[in-house]
Amino acid sequence: MFIAGGAFWLSFTSLEDLAHRSGIGASQAWAWPLIVDGIIVVATVAVVVLASSRAVWYPWLLLIVGAAVSVTANAIHAILAADADVPAALAASVAAVPPLVLLAITHLTSILARHAARNGTATSQPVAHESHSSAPAPSTDERVTGRAEAAALQASGWSNAAIARELGVHPSTVGRWLSVPLGAPHPQQQLSPGGQADE
Repeated sequence: MFIAGGAFWLSFTSLEDLAHRSGIGASQAWAWPLIVDGIIVVATVAVVVLASSRAVWYPWLLLIVGAAVSVTANAIHAILAADADVPAALAASVAAVPPLVLLAITHLTSILARHAARNGTATSQPVAHESHSSAPAPSTDERVTGRAEAAALQASGWSNAAIARELGVHPSTVGRWLSVPLGAPHPQQQLSPGGQADE
């Protein structure tokens, strides 16, 4: 941001002086560099945001035109304001650096911000998955009820996948439920020493 601010300030002062030399009043000359370099900043951000959209051609057009106007105007100002012993090509080249740096830094900052946002979204997904996996297992009564509902839905012609979506369980769970007759003990159940079925 410091580099972008310095590039903007150098370009701003040159374009403001050029606007004043071109007949724009001193109280309004500051607006011209804001318009020219402001298009570069806004169009650069729009190009990054709309990278996958068909409408990206428009910000690209604004970016190219704005950068061309800014670089050309800075070069013209340098030629007019440079000392007589400084070659015009050298003065124009030096003056073209600030608007080009402003363009590059703004584009780079937008890319980095978008990359950081993507990484933040990606790192948040495993946390949600972990909290889901740590949810308590359903109780025995819930499993018995689920087996009964699954058997009823299967009798109505539902597929295991449809039953799983309806009951909010994995299709393999439905398959285990339906592989055992409804009145029989669940395969995970074991008889306790007292003869009762325990998990």
